[in-house]
Amino acid sequence: MSKYNLEGKNIDVEGLARDALNNEDLFQEMINGVRSKDNNIRENCFKTLQLVAENNPEFLYPEWDYFQEMLYSPNNFHKFIAIYILASLTRVDKDNKFDEIFEDYYGILAGDKVMTASHVALNSSIISFNKPELRSRIIDILMNIDEIHHGKQKELVKAYAIEALRKIYPDADDKEKIEDFVRTQLNSKSPKTRNMAQCFLDRC
Repeated sequence: MSKYNLEGKNIDVEGLARDALNNEDLFQEMINGVRSKDNNIRENCFKTLQLVAENNPEFLYPEWDYFQEMLYSPNNFHKFIAIYILASLTRVDKDNKFDEIFEDYYGILAGDKVMTASHVALNSSIISFNKPELRSRIIDILMNIDEIHHGKQKELVKAYAIEALRKIYPDADDKEKIEDFVRTQLNSKSPKTRNMAQCFLDRC
């Protein structure tokens, strides 16, 4: 059992995130906990560390290699966690570590697991904002999911891509290109993607 009751339900994630900044034992237990086989512990530790990554990314940045290793894990829960944490840490990526794994990160889009592919697409808006020099590459990838993703739920992945593109759009150079892509998704087989496309066009 965890010393800090990390396996509990409805725990105070925000409080734990604050405490982790000043409690090395708690922080290490959460770092280990994101690889726990216990679903509650893993989820609680992920939620807590994701808050740290969003609000105090410089604190978590030294653990980049740990999460990068999780990105290559055959365990999709581990991969999912890394997708989110690494995206948030790009805000303070002074060593340009993300640039080195760019192809591998976006290579997940080519997989057949919608759980991971869709969230790579979704987190693209965060990466684009934090690393504007990668924005055009990211946009091109998101608009080429038909050629990239090999899973049966390709149309659903596009919904997450459109959501990311909606956030990227204000800073994008080629807005018409994005609009054309989104407009073609109004005929998608996925209701979620059709709705996301309509939402995009209504707002943008």
